[in-house]
Amino acid sequence: MVIRRAVVTGASSGIGAATVRTLRGRGWDVVGVARREDRLTALAEETGASAIACDLTDGAAVDALVAELEKSGPVHALVQVAGGARGTDRVEDASIDDWQWMFDANVLASQRLVAGLLPLLRRAAASDGHADAIFITSTAAQTPYAGGAGYNAAKAAESMLAKVLRQELNGEPIRVVEIAPGLVHTEEFTLNRLGGDTVAAEAVYSGVEAPLVAEDVADVIAYALESPAHVNLDQITMRPVAQSAQHLLARGPLRVRSID
Repeated sequence: MVIRRAVVTGASSGIGAATVRTLRGRGWDVVGVARREDRLTALAEETGASAIACDLTDGAAVDALVAELEKSGPVHALVQVAGGARGTDRVEDASIDDWQWMFDANVLASQRLVAGLLPLLRRAAASDGHADAIFITSTAAQTPYAGGAGYNAAKAAESMLAKVLRQELNGEPIRVVEIAPGLVHTEEFTLNRLGGDTVAAEAVYSGVEAPLVAEDVADVIAYALESPAHVNLDQITMRPVAQSAQHLLARGPLRVRSID
């Protein structure tokens, strides 16, 4: 039996860390990648995963990451979780620095990883039947909203990267999967987006019954990876039941209106 190895980015917190834990629990060999080495080390000690610290917005650092992965074993799956949002400003007031960071972290980092890891994915697919590239985008890639233009644009670009890559790999046994979560309550995403304002960050989730959590997304990632090799889940949109659409969020208990 082949033990498959996954590279999971954004592994120092949130969905990335949950994915490392989930895949390790299901018998995968996992390499967690993130900037914060101390958090990666703690996660590796907890789960038995490997850890490589890397800033994915730095081309030279990604080259070094790829070289280290190539020396240490096969890569059957890339799970690109790293990214994020900064700011909720109107287009006319937006920070160019924030927009530049979002494009670098969500789009250019994904392109660097594809360029670097595709030869390793091809090698694993040739040896063991198939390989996978999974991109965690967002429902923000699908639906615009006021104050979201920079993140909308970055995630839409990442979504298109995944769609084009799937077409370019047509005929090869490499699956390309996009998972687009809606409201996910993690410890850092909204806090970082709102500049560390804990009160405003918690207000986003206030009164929402059972928002998604990181483990929910990790479970879907594992499901996609472990689906039969001939099945490609092109795009998965997932939201909490309380969020029927990007703009329609129920606050308060979910209840049946009437059974009469």
